[in-house]
Amino acid sequence: MGFNCGIVGLPNVGKSTLFNAITAAGAEAANYPFCTIDPNVGVVAVHDDRIDALVKLYAPPKIVPSTIEFVDIAGLVKGASKGEGLGNQFLGHIREVDAIAHVVRCFEDANVVHVDGDVNPRRDIEVIEAELIFKDLETVEKKLGDALKRSKGGDKQEKAEADFFAKVQQHLLGARLVRYFNASSDEQLMLRDLHLLTNKPVMYVCNVPETDVTTENAHVKVVREIAQKEGASVVTVSAAVEAEVAELPAEERGSFLDDMGLKESGLQKVVKEGYQLLHLITFFTAGPKEVHAWTIRKGMTAPEAAGVIHSDFEKGFIRAEIMKFSDLTRLGSEQAVKDNGLLHIEGREYVMEDGDVVHFRFNV
Repeated sequence: MGFNCGIVGLPNVGKSTLFNAITAAGAEAANYPFCTIDPNVGVVAVHDDRIDALVKLYAPPKIVPSTIEFVDIAGLVKGASKGEGLGNQFLGHIREVDAIAHVVRCFEDANVVHVDGDVNPRRDIEVIEAELIFKDLETVEKKLGDALKRSKGGDKQEKAEADFFAKVQQHLLGARLVRYFNASSDEQLMLRDLHLLTNKPVMYVCNVPETDVTTENAHVKVVREIAQKEGASVVTVSAAVEAEVAELPAEERGSFLDDMGLKESGLQKVVKEGYQLLHLITFFTAGPKEVHAWTIRKGMTAPEAAGVIHSDFEKGFIRAEIMKFSDLTRLGSEQAVKDNGLLHIEGREYVMEDGDVVHFRFNV
């Protein structure tokens, strides 16, 4: 799994249209079966040109790309945390995602009614954030109540936890997202275990009309202003265009995007931004049997990366034999890489780099 992304937004912002389009396009564009876990969860392959290049070199019978799981979060309206709309149904889905894609309506269309009467990205963002804050308050207040009961016995650790939960509660009561909570290193661990919704990294996905797909309209500028203050990222897509792309045969999509003046699809934009948002990179294992893309966090060492493949690889790690993707594709074979002295033998301290092609050696 590359990463999983929860898609949130008010009704009629194009959220489900975008979900349906990018999951359909992603499923068809790569050699990976679309998987519907339930009606609002889809797993799709991440397109990576480097896989195509490695497949040409090795011609393996099996190709395994990285994947991304999209979760279409339903029920988010004003008052959702109190049971409005589909109420708390969305919360079970969103709590475990790595990142949140907040779809914001940045198009005018008299035929698509806005739940609050007019298009106002700033208000819409505030509504969604308020609902997430309210739900996080419920979580923290429950934890605080439990910690206060346990701390009555005088245990210092229990008292410290209660104090921490009280600080987070006050932060949320100030209508502030938890990702801006100033936590110590010890508190960061406790914060992570809470899985709070407002502590997740966010990208704003501006859904624009087809006419604005290569420009930045006034609504998008408002979203970008908000994102800059929050340190969040912004992706501009047109759900309508993505729906058209999804219906085309894979071989026709590139020319269609070119005609639209687009370098890449909305799915590719979201994936690229997601990798940057979560500090992810890709390494590859490749051979005559399989080419496999693996997603890891930047900064992981070779043994940790091996552990992503199988825990036994990390436990029994001996060394990593690493080729740079650029060297391998330029020279055309593993043997040529070796002959040119470009096969790197690395130990436990080696920090993985994006595009590394690796053979791990390990004791069983």
